[in-house]
Amino acid sequence: MVQDRVADPIRVNARKTDAFDIFNFKHFVGANPYLETGALVFDFTLTELTQPLPVEEYVAVISDRYPNLGNETYDSYAHLFARTLSEVGKLQMDLHLDRWGIKPYPNFTRISLQSLHERTTRAVVYFVWDWFEAITRDKEITFDEQISNLQKRFRQSVYGGPTVYALLRTASRKGIPAFYLWDEGLTQYGYGKKQVRGVATTFDCDSHVDSDFTTRKDDCKAFLSTLGFPVPKGDIVITEREALSVAREIGYPVAVKPVVGHKGIGVTAEVRDEYELESAFDRALKAIPENEPSRIIVEKSIIGADYRLLCVNGRFVAVTERRPAWVVGDGDSTIEELIREENRKPGRWDTPTSAMAKIQSDEAMEQYLEQQRLSLDSIIEKDRKVYLRKVANLSSGGVSIDATRDIHPDNIILAQDIAQHFRLICLGIDVIARNLNESWKSGDFAILEINAAPGILMHLNPAIGESVDVPSHILETFYKSGTDARIPIITFNNISVHDLQETIDHILLQHPDWTVGAVCRDGVFVNRAAKILNKDYNVNLLTLLRNPKLDLLIAEYEGEILEKEGMFYYGSNIVVLDNPTETEMILARDIFEDSTVVIRRRDNVSIRRKGLIEEYSLGEDEPFTRVYLKEVGTVL
Repeated sequence: MVQDRVADPIRVNARKTDAFDIFNFKHFVGANPYLETGALVFDFTLTELTQPLPVEEYVAVISDRYPNLGNETYDSYAHLFARTLSEVGKLQMDLHLDRWGIKPYPNFTRISLQSLHERTTRAVVYFVWDWFEAITRDKEITFDEQISNLQKRFRQSVYGGPTVYALLRTASRKGIPAFYLWDEGLTQYGYGKKQVRGVATTFDCDSHVDSDFTTRKDDCKAFLSTLGFPVPKGDIVITEREALSVAREIGYPVAVKPVVGHKGIGVTAEVRDEYELESAFDRALKAIPENEPSRIIVEKSIIGADYRLLCVNGRFVAVTERRPAWVVGDGDSTIEELIREENRKPGRWDTPTSAMAKIQSDEAMEQYLEQQRLSLDSIIEKDRKVYLRKVANLSSGGVSIDATRDIHPDNIILAQDIAQHFRLICLGIDVIARNLNESWKSGDFAILEINAAPGILMHLNPAIGESVDVPSHILETFYKSGTDARIPIITFNNISVHDLQETIDHILLQHPDWTVGAVCRDGVFVNRAAKILNKDYNVNLLTLLRNPKLDLLIAEYEGEILEKEGMFYYGSNIVVLDNPTETEMILARDIFEDSTVVIRRRDNVSIRRKGLIEEYSLGEDEPFTRVYLKEVGTVL
């Protein structure tokens, strides 16, 4: 076994008592010399200041947490460190970050770890380092607390929202390129003219007018009523007195909610008297954003279960029943203690992949418990189930139950009929019904509201029932495969401005209506027009691929740029290498099955295409451009 020994003691970031050291961090957003994905790369070594334990002793401790690591063999401390990172980096959330690599050098080993969010990945590395040092000194660490902190860090990142992460993960699985546009706060799927941009389940092809309309619950409800769809009776009020008047007119129980709102914030169902109405009105009032008028809906509360129907591109795809959070008594614990115990369950870790959020205790919960003649201090008899809220709000700890297989065909048609009236990719329809396997035409059914940016985790990972792959339904609206999301890309390791412009001219001669983007060390071009060259090389690539009119990209990636920044994209249709260095050969690594690779070494040329290799020598005074321009036609 290689023992990672160094000629002289090295200590860059290590303390005097540390056995290991990590240093020289570099983060790549895309493919790089070490991995074909975004990665955090750093150097690992032994300090020689403290003697490490045998590798087997570290494995024994680590495998208590990750049993699968105990079944593997390791060539070095660096190998074990990297492998441990890849497991811890999933953050017990089954993140799809599972690629890693090691590259030994005389005095250190370079470790590469697949990364999505740099700050989270870096924190994972430091945590595992602390863990290794604690094992060396036979000390305990607050493992669960540290994992929880790492989960929270990722959750708070731009990638950590449940819907955003589900879409990113599915895009990765399908080979659909996706990246975050920091200046715009949007995620882009696809390149150039194939792109779609959006936030969660809202996309740039959605009608902003329709999206805004769904937030005006009063107007939307009137519209649905005009179309003949079942909606509860009610009215909009401004004052508490008006709310009391409407409630008396339509009869209790009533539901109270702000006109403008989302995620069930400020909503109270089954308000049964004036006392409850007073609290419900105040709760709805507090939920209204400061820039919005104080308008509140009071409507008839329908008795039944709460369902979310989801349509994608006008088609029904899933339905989930939402139930309020509950606890089951054990005869000894208070409700507060039962909630605390329930919140410790893995299903309630409140991560981007958790089936349930933690149960939230607030005034609404205490008031509902009071109506049941209970409080947080009440001890519940064994096996008694106590619901904690009237409203099945998932963000407050509600439980999602898949009901897709049980829905009545009439209710599917109803959902699709509603969706056809909105130019929105995703539409959530909230309804109350006694039983969704009965037709809405039989009564006991009402549409509560519709949502233009519905969350999808409740369908993808319900607490109870089967998963519905909603992210695939969404992305397949735009792309049948990863290939559909891409434009042709030609990548060079070395090309002059003159040869770049000649290549652009060659393409435009065949496709005069195309928009061709190109970048090399000395310039950025859209067709023949020069653009501003950003000092951060990959920003130029982002800008070009963000262009919604771009038909084809030409890019130069020479060795120094690859070592410093890596690549912005993965995969080229044609790779042209002119006397490439070892580092530049990674351009030939990241290709597709039908890609073409042209390599020139002095006067010798090889062309690789679909498993076949053609080799020949350049004729006297024969330009290399003639060779690769002939191959450009294969991607056009």
